[in-house]
Amino acid sequence: MKRRGLEAGLMAGHLIAYAAALLLVLSPLQALVFFAVHHAVFGVYLGMTFAPNHKGMPHPAGGEDYLRKQVLTSRNVTGGRLTDVALGGLNYQIEHHLFPAMPTPNLPKAQPIVRAYCEQAGIAYVETSLLTSYRQALCHLHAVGAPLRAARRDRRLAVDSFTPTSR
Repeated sequence: MKRRGLEAGLMAGHLIAYAAALLLVLSPLQALVFFAVHHAVFGVYLGMTFAPNHKGMPHPAGGEDYLRKQVLTSRNVTGGRLTDVALGGLNYQIEHHLFPAMPTPNLPKAQPIVRAYCEQAGIAYVETSLLTSYRQALCHLHAVGAPLRAARRDRRLAVDSFTPTSR
């Protein structure tokens, strides 16, 4: 980070201004509740922004080149202008991973070039709708959680089998 002091000062200023604005219009308890709800909702929003781009995608084995690693572990989310705004341009995840310093408005311009190159190189370029990406992410999370659910069920059955029965 080039300007660590400036970053810290701006973050502290933001926090102070945010707290002051809340306390100016709300009681301390209302401000605390608003703060908690605001950050909880924002956390859900961030999770719903990041999850559809990565969850359920293959994990690299380690021998892939940079291009394959970035393209194969990401998916783009289609849906038009509303999706672009709601996801902050991160729906162009493949291009974002390949060119992390590229300004967000240029990612859609890079998309046809990257897609064509991937097709030419025989690299799977995954695009899906927002709802389909959520379904894929949830199915993946359900699948990876299956062993934990089974272990919990087995522990519960083991405890229940040792519970003395009442007569």
